Amino acid sequence: MNSSLQADCGRCFGLCCVALPYARSADFPLDKDGGTPCRNLQDDFRCGIHEHLRDKGFKGCTVYECFGAGQKVSQNTFSGLDWETNPELAKEMFDVFPIMQQLQEIMYYLTEAVNLNETKPILHELEMAIGEIEELTQRSASEIKQMNVSDIRMKINELLIRTSELVRAEYIHKKYLIKRKPSDLIGAKLQKADLRGANLRGALLIAANLKNADLRKVDLIGADLRDADLSGADLRGSIFLTQAQVNSAKGDAETKLPVSLTQPNHWLRVKVK
Repeated sequence: MNSSLQADCGRCFGLCCVALPYARSADFPLDKDGGTPCRNLQDDFRCGIHEHLRDKGFKGCTVYECFGAGQKVSQNTFSGLDWETNPELAKEMFDVFPIMQQLQEIMYYLTEAVNLNETKPILHELEMAIGEIEELTQRSASEIKQMNVSDIRMKINELLIRTSELVRAEYIHKKYLIKRKPSDLIGAKLQKADLRGANLRGALLIAANLKNADLRKVDLIGADLRDADLSGADLRGSIFLTQAQVNSAKGDAETKLPVSLTQPNHWLRVKVK
């Protein structure tokens, strides 16, 4: 995957640690308002407990992905001027960041799509779309703030659906023994299930049992995999799966992931029962 679509915290002004709010929950030990620096943010804009986030109760930080929006806003949009020494820029910078994050996420999916062998019939359209979204990310802060990302997503989603259909073509008419709708798969028992080529876009798979399931060629865009058990599951060739989704799930050394993704450290430290 293009490195510009991955977070480079060393080139960012800790934007996710300041701009975004969070509430006390299973993912965070306390409340924080948007625009307020996290208590763990250091003077160099790095996290002081980065290696111990889960142990300290900041699980939510480990499953967040900016897709490179942090460094793009910091270094491109605001030309290296940080919010701390230039407080007059802070609000605008914090407003731009979540919009840029969405644009970069769209770029992530399009870049994955353009590199798939199955998408040759729509390759030109995908490449055109990448150029259009990249141009949007290069605009001024005031222009970015006025963008309607929902409309942009709707337009790009048509291409991503066509990508999904091309990738899943050999399984498109396959019947799946899933008795519940994708929106209602919380805690579903799908261990050893043959789900090859399934469309699980936006599926709620929270705490689902997917041990040793076959998830090859599955569309997982927007699927909620929090605490889903992927131990021994095969996700090779699945599409639109992000590192953040993987980080939110459970798994083990036997879980097979797409080559662009890595097994989280917590998978290797804790043996899933």
